[in-house]
Formats: sequence, structure tokens, C-alpha cells
Amino acid sequence: VQKEGCDGLITSATFVLHVMPEHMRTVCLEFYGTDLHEAVPAIVEIVDDLQADESVKLAGLEHLDERYVRAVGYAPKGARGEKPKMVLVADLASEDENACAEAASRMVRKANARNADGFIAVSAEARKTFWADRSRTAAIAAHTNAFKINEDVVIPLDRLAEYSEGIERINIVQSIENKLRLLAELRSHLGGSLPELKQRPDYLDREHYEASEEGGSILGQKCASAVAHLADVGDRWKAILDNMDGDPVALDALLDDTARADRREGDTIANLLLRRSLRISYRREVEDRLKEIFDGRDLEPVRRKIDAIHQDVLSSRLFVALHMHAGDGNVHTNIPVNSNDYRMMREADHIVDQVMALAGRLNGVISGEHGIGITKMQYLDPAVSERFASYKHEVDPEGWFNRGKLLQGSGLSDAYTPSLRLLQQEALILEASELGELNDDIKDCLRCGKCKPVCTTHIPRANLLYNPRNKILATGLMIEAVLYEEQTRRGISLHHWEEMNDVADHCTVCHRCVTPCPVNIDFGDVTVKMRSILKHKGQRRSSPQTSASMAFLNVKDARTINIMRKGMIEWGYGAQRLGFHVAKKVGLAGSGGKRPDAEPKKRPKHTRDLSNVPAQVVHFVKKPMPGKLPSRTTRAMLGLEDDKTVPIIRNPEKVTEDSDAVFYFPGCGSERLFSQIGLATMAMLYDAGAQTVLPPGYLCCGYPQTSNGDLEKGQEITTENRVLFHRVANTLNYMDIKTVIVSCGTCMDQLLKYEFEQIFPGCRLLDIHEYLLEKGYKLEGVDGVQYMYHDPCHTPMKTHDAQKTASTLMGTEVPLNDRCCG
Repeated sequence: VQKEGCDGLITSATFVLHVMPEHMRTVCLEFYGTDLHEAVPAIVEIVDDLQADESVKLAGLEHLDERYVRAVGYAPKGARGEKPKMVLVADLASEDENACAEAASRMVRKANARNADGFIAVSAEARKTFWADRSRTAAIAAHTNAFKINEDVVIPLDRLAEYSEGIERINIVQSIENKLRLLAELRSHLGGSLPELKQRPDYLDREHYEASEEGGSILGQKCASAVAHLADVGDRWKAILDNMDGDPVALDALLDDTARADRREGDTIANLLLRRSLRISYRREVEDRLKEIFDGRDLEPVRRKIDAIHQDVLSSRLFVALHMHAGDGNVHTNIPVNSNDYRMMREADHIVDQVMALAGRLNGVISGEHGIGITKMQYLDPAVSERFASYKHEVDPEGWFNRGKLLQGSGLSDAYTPSLRLLQQEALILEASELGELNDDIKDCLRCGKCKPVCTTHIPRANLLYNPRNKILATGLMIEAVLYEEQTRRGISLHHWEEMNDVADHCTVCHRCVTPCPVNIDFGDVTVKMRSILKHKGQRRSSPQTSASMAFLNVKDARTINIMRKGMIEWGYGAQRLGFHVAKKVGLAGSGGKRPDAEPKKRPKHTRDLSNVPAQVVHFVKKPMPGKLPSRTTRAMLGLEDDKTVPIIRNPEKVTEDSDAVFYFPGCGSERLFSQIGLATMAMLYDAGAQTVLPPGYLCCGYPQTSNGDLEKGQEITTENRVLFHRVANTLNYMDIKTVIVSCGTCMDQLLKYEFEQIFPGCRLLDIHEYLLEKGYKLEGVDGVQYMYHDPCHTPMKTHDAQKTASTLMGTEVPLNDRCCG
């Protein structure tokens, strides 16, 4: 466990509970000026203004610099058509609504005076939207596969502009040095043999090519011209870098017309660069000219190579990005680095030295929200560390608390952080394997943990292993282990596949983790890919229940379905419920008591290691399967099992020429298992006067097969169904079907891939409840029993808000139960 400081024991604590103020406003300020001394002081003005207003509290003030604005994919709220250079988001709280609103308006007016736009959110939904980008700041390190150096410092608020300017100067130096390295790489390559020309079908070795009178002179002159241009540009850029503090007047030859026009008294070259009056542009000064020189179809490989060199060198460019808790000057200073680039790592260390020196010059401190840790120990005042060591020895003479941390000798020598970039570089096997695709899917994980609160398999009371972040870390380690054994020819241990099965089994494929993820990793999709890999390798772990379920869902023959339903659902469920009652009596399934004096709940057991038969039996009978299910399927009850017939259900007393024609896809759950759902859906459509078209015969949407890792079977079912539905649409072309109805969430997820708008032009997919809502169905309140609504992971309601739909249909407020259904 990498802890930043020292352990401690809490011997007593006092908790102070604050009542939330009645009124809240969230203000977003977008600054567009290039002068940091114009924008950053707004932070001090805002804090001073609100501190002077006793009726309003500043509940939060967060800052994003220009690099973070780009990294989080910030969508400007203003209409300027460009991204802001700085963003501030603030929360204001007050018991006085007018005071809160006026304080928010003052913030906007102060921002307007500093070339900024301001926006105010009042509703909870709007406020949440304003804060959404702040939660994605970890995305700054996505391009380095989550590897970055975090060095937070605390700067006095009135010195924040100077700190930001100092950091930007570091960035300018790094940018110019990176561009100079790029020019050197291009000069070296264009002065060589241009091996990329071998890609031409009519390739002629350059040595022979130059032997011809015309060919040699043409290509040779192009290369000589390009190298000379690179040398001239490089000399100018190097002179600018060496004279950052020089007088622009004395260095007039280095400037362009824009920089000359913007010179001010007392300026230096650095001032012009900071204001962006003077720009160092690779594309304008180098790329455009090189591509003019190497223009034409024959030299396309050279242009592609120039782009490749540019991207390679650019990926090693270092920069410092800032976001801060602006209300107290706590600045997160982040430097993304590639863990496989030793030169880049060493240079990043030098940048940290500069950052710490800058913080010291501005009377800042090197500690902040994340403490001293192991990386900043070297910058700590020796007198401070000696006092800490003395106190630590007094209260912890045996060294039990976080042994060695913040003491002499502590540092990075024993630290380890796994790196998927290193893994990707070292393993050529990844390029031609499914493991490579799996690695690509997870390599951008930032390990921020924002996926944990929404994950349905993250149960801290039971274990901490199965949230998406930890499962991604585990998956990376498993890939690394497999590749190591591949490369050392030791053979693949079956233990790795067992661990991959364990990770793959602990996911409901609900896709809820992708919403808070700063880099949009969907571990549901990753899980499906893992299951597919295991299946292809013959290592997919499967239980008899899963195998029987898949067989039941794959079969289409009506007679077979009814026989399997009788055996599995009626007899099988009945036997399981009998086993549950027996186990309950003998104490294997718990007491099941619901009385207030019942025994307290025990800590949940780990959801793994059920390999022995007794453990599996106990697990199987712990909870009873559903009872009182219909004895027959929906189609069997209605006599619609013929797969050669397209059923159309309608109420002749209500159907008119203007009546809706809908296509209802029941799916396995609403048709084979819980047929009362399918019957209820058709009854409501009948009552609404709709003409309801059913698919011919028993069908499955393909979702269960896909989510279980059988991607081929899932795709086969999807394709067959789409072809069949096209035939249905052609047969019923006299019916204007504009709505496809579902009554199952997973069916909705799968049918979204069917492209129904191409089957029934202009149609939409709707859940049955959304359709009833649109038709005006509503109960006039429910007496006695009240209801809660659980929006499932695979929510079928994609058009209307699910909770509002439930409340409207019930005629009363239906609260949301946002817990996993299990």
C-alpha cells in the first residue's frame, strides 16, 4: 500500500454536522484572454468579494487550465467558437435566495470585466452538469496510459498569477526543445537513404536513381532544400530559446510582424511568447514547406514518414498542467510521462525541481492535499524532517506506523506502479492476439476510482476486488503474466485463466461504469471480450445452470421449448425451492428471519472459491427461485407457435385507419419465462387500439449469448433476426409501422444494434411503459400499497425519464430505489 505520510490512531473524534443551506447556485466562468495576469487575479477578487459578504458562503471554487480544458473535452458554454484558456467553477450557498443570486451575478460581472463569459446554474440537474467536467481531470494522462507525476503545492492566492506564468514558461521551454529535437530527427532522416521509398511499386534504389542524370538531381535537390530549410528554422528557434529574457528590440530579426506590433515597453522575448504574440509553429514554419517540397504521388511515402517522425517526437513532449482548489491555493501540478521513455522520465524529474523552486520563491509550500509522500521528501527542509523523525521515534519507537516513510533514506527505490505502456512495448505477441485488443481496451485506465460507487459488484463489506478499476489492474497483471510465460517458453499456467474467469464472472455487463469514466472505458464490453477470449481458448468456466439456460434460449422449436420449460422452470424451480426450505430448516440457508429481534446480518462471504461440491450446493439453495409462474409460454396460451405465420393482434372495435401499427418483440424473458409480462404488454396494446405485429415463432435477441462471450452465436442470431424482420416488413408493407415495442431492458440494448430504422423506415424503439405514457394512460392515485421503482442496469426507457414515467403512470410520486437488483 503506497501511503503518502504516516499512520496514526484516532483516539477521539468530534463530528460537526452542517445543515445544507436552502439555496445553491453554481457559477461557471470561461476566460479567453492570453494574458495570465488578466485572468488569474479574478480568483482573488472572487474570494475577497464573497468573504466580505456574510450572507453567502463559497462552498467550492475549482480551476482548470488550458491543458485540462482540452483533456476533459470541455464543451464551451459560450458562443465564441473557441475553447477558453481557463475555467472556474464555483458553488455558492445561502439561506437568502436573493443574496445567493446577487453574489452569483457579481461573479459574472467581475469575470466579464476580464474578457470572460459567465453562466449560472440553479437546478440540481444543471449544477451537476456544470461540475461534470471537473470530475474528469484524470484524463490529462490518458495519452501516457495513466502515467504521470503529481506534485501538488500550496501557493498564496495573491501569487497564483505568478505561479501560473512560471509554469507556462516551463511549458514554452519544453515545447521549443521538443520542436528542436523534431527538426534534428527530420534533418537526420532526410539526409539519409529514405528507405520508405521502397514502398513504391516502381521503386528504384536511390543509389541507382541518383546515378541517372535527371533523377539524382531532382531528389537530391529536394532533400538538400528541405535540410537547409530545417537548419534555418532551427537556428531561429534556438536563438529564441537562448534569449528568452532578451530585449525584443535588440532581437528584432527573430520576430515576425505580429510580435513586432505587440511589443510593449519593458517586454522580453518570454513576455511575447507568454502572450502568444510570438508563436513557434511547426505546422506553419516547417510542415507546410516540407510537404510542398515533397509533393506528388511518388513521394507520398516520404510525407507519411515525416508525419510519423512528428508524432513519435511529439509523444515524448513534456508539459505541466494545472488544476486547483482555487479557494485555498492548493494547486495540483501534473506532468504526464511515458513510463517506457527513460529520457522523458529523467527530464520530468528536472521539471519537478523547477516547480518546487518556483513554489519556494513565491512563499508557497511543497505540501498540499496529498502530503509529502515519497516523491517530495527530497525537497523538505532538513530541520522539518528532523523534527518529524524525533517525534516519530518518541511515539513509535518500534517503527510500526508506515515503516520508513518520511525518514532519511525514504524515496522511490521501492515504489512500483504497473505500466501498460511498458507492457505494450515489450510484447510483440500483443500485436497479433486477442490479448492485444484487450490491452488496448484497458490501457488508458487512469486508476482514479470514479467507477467504484456505481459498480454493482463493488461490495466493500465482502471484498474490494471487483470494482472496474481493480479488475482492470488485475487484467493487466494477468496479460503481463501470460506474455512473460509466452516469451520465456515456460508454457501458460492454467491458473491465469482461472483468475481471468473470476474477473469475467464478476460483472453484470450493465455499462454503468462508462458514465463517470474520464476516458470512457466500458468494462462491460471488456468483460464480454474476456469471456470471448476464454471461450476461444477452451478455458471458459461454465456451470450446468448456465449451459442449460443457453440451450433453452438458443432453441426455436416450440415443442422442445415447452418440454424444456416444463422440466427446467416448473420441475427444476420447484426442486430448488424445496431444497431451499430444507436447507433453511437445517440452518444452511440462514434463518431468513425478518423480525426486529432476528439475529444480526453476518458479513457477506466472498463470491469466489465455490469450487467444491458442498459449497456450490449451499450457494444454489441459499435463495428460492421465483414461484407461481405461468404454466405455459405466451405463444402457447395464444396458439401462436407457428413460425410460418406473422401474428397481428388488434381490437376491431378500436382500430381505425389512423390507428398505430407497432411491432412487438417479446424476447425470451417476456415470452418463454415470465409470460405474464408478454400477455400484459399485448393486452395494453390491444386496449390502446394498436395493431400489434409479432415476430413469427420463438426468437431470442442474441444478448444472452453475446454477454456470455459467445460473440459468434450472438452475431448469428442478430443477423438471422434482421433478415427475418426485413421479410416481415416487406410482407406487411401496407402497414405503416412506426414503433417497435420492447418489454425487456437487455432486449432493448441488443435491438439498438438492429438498425430498425432501415427495416421499418422512420420507426423508433420504445419501452411499453413509454408508449403507454404517450397514450395518456394514468392511474388516479394508488390507495393502500405504495410502490418504489428500480431502474434496471439495462434500462429499457431510452426516450423518457424512467422515474418520471413510473410516477406519471401510477398517478403518484414513485421514489427511485437505486440499488442493484442482484
